[in-house]
Amino acid sequence: MDPGETEPGADELASWPTGRLLAVAARLVEQQWTSVLAELGLTHAGLIVLHLLGEGPLAQRALARRCEVTDQTMSRTLERLSREGFVARAPDPADSRRRLVAITAAGREAHARAVRAERDRIGLSGTGIADDQLREQLVQLISGLREDRPAASPAGRDGSGGSGY
Repeated sequence: MDPGETEPGADELASWPTGRLLAVAARLVEQQWTSVLAELGLTHAGLIVLHLLGEGPLAQRALARRCEVTDQTMSRTLERLSREGFVARAPDPADSRRRLVAITAAGREAHARAVRAERDRIGLSGTGIADDQLREQLVQLISGLREDRPAASPAGRDGSGGSGY
């Protein structure tokens, strides 16, 4: 923010359209979350992958589909996670042409630290909003928006959607 500028007050915020309010709230949370994840050696995309791999090993293409990103985007995310020692790749015993991605012990610990950090550091304390109520409303909102959107292939998405975080 430039010197002399002030952040909008509650009265001004109340005049904003809902879409703008959602975008600003998302940006503020994302900025906090990006900082916390960087301390843990993670990115948003990496955390989503670790969350999904907690359910068991998956093929890269299945991960990309579940995260609603391209195969190339998933490949870059997995390379970063592999360098950090958070995931390992191994041949699929059912199909030797395919490789499965699995979370490592270090990946499980990183995921657990991120979950704790989200609970402890990225919260709604001081807002007067109950976390469980907001979560319920956000799930309802996102579900409704997904139902209303036209079908799109993952190739056209930037990776900001998807499962988990």
